[in-house]
Amino acid sequence: MSTALAIRELAFDEYYVDTPSVRLCVREYGDPNGIPIVMIMGLGCQMTHWPPHLLENLTEAPIRLICFDNRDAGLSSTIRSNLHVNTRLAFLSHKLGVHPKANYTLYDLAADTSHLIDALNLGRVHVVGVSMGGMIAQILASQYASMIASLTVIMSSTNSPKLPLPELSLMLKLGLAGKPPKTKDEQIQRWIGFWKAIQSPRYPTRQNDIEAMVRAGFDRNYTPAGTLRQLHAILATGSLGPSIRRIRVPTQVIHGKHDPLLKPECAYAIAKRIPDSKLHIIDGMGHDLPEQLSPVLTTLIHKQVTSVQGEQ
Repeated sequence: MSTALAIRELAFDEYYVDTPSVRLCVREYGDPNGIPIVMIMGLGCQMTHWPPHLLENLTEAPIRLICFDNRDAGLSSTIRSNLHVNTRLAFLSHKLGVHPKANYTLYDLAADTSHLIDALNLGRVHVVGVSMGGMIAQILASQYASMIASLTVIMSSTNSPKLPLPELSLMLKLGLAGKPPKTKDEQIQRWIGFWKAIQSPRYPTRQNDIEAMVRAGFDRNYTPAGTLRQLHAILATGSLGPSIRRIRVPTQVIHGKHDPLLKPECAYAIAKRIPDSKLHIIDGMGHDLPEQLSPVLTTLIHKQVTSVQGEQ
């Protein structure tokens, strides 16, 4: 059985959930009666960016995976607004410790997720967030503690302006400088270049697989304006440091030692501020979820989930 076919058979049908703020597109995997894990994706990414190998490995246990598109990504609500934000000035404001204007912040995205958990009657859930999704997950655990059983933060940050910048070449690829692509193919090639630049140096992903992932995302839905609004939301949110000190649920922080986008210092900053959190720095890992590391990530997530469930 091919990986694509296996994942289709694992998944429930895609469906929509209307929250008080937005409509979210949701897809589930695994055991409908299993332990609920809510998966939160990162900047500009759709839920379909979760690697099939990771979803398959996670659902080998009695797990119910709930994946969804954040607002302004995939098939969830696109935010309509006349607010114009200068990305370069917003970035500068963020680095100076000033909250720039934005259509929404990561606190709104966390509220979206809390509404989803409520709507699905999930009770207390385990949360796994990557990159921007890891920031959203931290807000969930600090602001909606009664909903959260455990927290796994992967390749993320406290979003403090004092933390190291991404490498310059990545900032250019993210669109903070340089000429914007004019055609769909130019956009696709730019994103392929970006994914290649952030991938794990010791565990590279095949070029064909990167291209297939990027093209599939474009075919499903691609909203560059939505990605910019999500970026503005990150910049407008400011540091999570003060609020995440309140987190008391079991927390683990997983980060690549060779992450060029969110440097390892970002992971240390999270672990330092969340009481009793466990930090796992993975040698050779960048800012992606390579197939070679899927067993490691699965083991860490399963271990935390089963440990917490065993205590309840």
